[in-house]
Amino acid sequence: MLAGKRVLVIIGGGIAAFKSLDLIRRLRERGATVTPVLTRAAEEFVTPLSTSALAGRKVYRDLFDLTDEAEMGHIELSRDADLLVVAPCTADLMAKMAGGHANDLASTVLLATDKRVLIAPAMNMRMWQHPATQRNLATLGGDGVLVVGPNEGDMACGEHGPGRMAEPLEIVAGVEAALMDGPLKGRHVLVTSGPTHEPIDPVRFIANRSSGTQGTAVARVLSALGARVTFVTGPASVAPPGGVEVVRVETARQMLAAVQAALPADAAVFAAAVADWRMAEDQPSKMKKDGSGKVPVLEFAENPDILATVSRMGEGRPGLVVGFAAETDEVIAHATAKRARKGCDWIVANDVSPETGIMGGSENAVTLISADGAEDWPRMGKDRVAARLAARIAKALT
Repeated sequence: MLAGKRVLVIIGGGIAAFKSLDLIRRLRERGATVTPVLTRAAEEFVTPLSTSALAGRKVYRDLFDLTDEAEMGHIELSRDADLLVVAPCTADLMAKMAGGHANDLASTVLLATDKRVLIAPAMNMRMWQHPATQRNLATLGGDGVLVVGPNEGDMACGEHGPGRMAEPLEIVAGVEAALMDGPLKGRHVLVTSGPTHEPIDPVRFIANRSSGTQGTAVARVLSALGARVTFVTGPASVAPPGGVEVVRVETARQMLAAVQAALPADAAVFAAAVADWRMAEDQPSKMKKDGSGKVPVLEFAENPDILATVSRMGEGRPGLVVGFAAETDEVIAHATAKRARKGCDWIVANDVSPETGIMGGSENAVTLISADGAEDWPRMGKDRVAARLAARIAKALT
């Protein structure tokens, strides 16, 4: 399945490095040519000899090795492969990639490449959950880096939680998806994401706590599956994914116009948290206190319903329309009613009550509601929710 494909595997320093030897073997079984790069920390866990023996090729280790630079410089090494895989990708390597550092062979190759990069993170659960690591993950996603895992389970340190490197066959599946024509090749998918900002006056606005993380993850995975993605985003706090057409908007009315301009599409995923109301009249000047103690009365008007508008288009309607329902109580009942009211095919319902920490967070726990009923998904990272939803979309369109 990978015959003729060239994969450069960068092995980071962590106990999961031993799995990377099996990963190399699995990739070669499928016909790939594997070129390994070891970090100095990785050599504490696996040897250059064992890595070279399994890869059947020379192991690259040192940025300033004169022989390597003469035979195959790091620039050529970074671009000679069809795909770069970092497994395990430690917190340190993620930070270097996100910050653009290049102080060793691995980080230099990653910065100099013009090819796609797939990472398999592996680290202690506290390190994975640390805000710095999650910021780096969002940055890498915005740069178009593909991510497999991490999984949840027991770790070498004795703790249990998210941070285990994905199993070799899971990574192989990610490599195959990245290198082969994906199931959505030739399909156009529209994705909305982030909040909208509705002006009160020139300096104030109505907004919500949406970060845009879930919509960004969905767009990134759909693109990885081969789709041409139009990504209409409000002012989100995360960077948009690479490899997609990005349309930036501020208000609900602007988002509707951008959505209509992007059609036709084979599927549309409305993950944006669109404000329900806007000011009834535009305020050209900043509203000021007049010292009277009177509180101004704000008059609102309903914003256009983007999901319902597209779902009920008739001619030109996408073949699959997916809405999101962020609810704080009676989640399933409200989301089921929303699906019927809006006329969409699926609703991805999630509980965003404050105690869940989901709104603006890195995880989600959703229920997929369709004509077949309600299907509960376990709480997981938003990237994994996106992968599961994208797989369902691909199946529905093919």
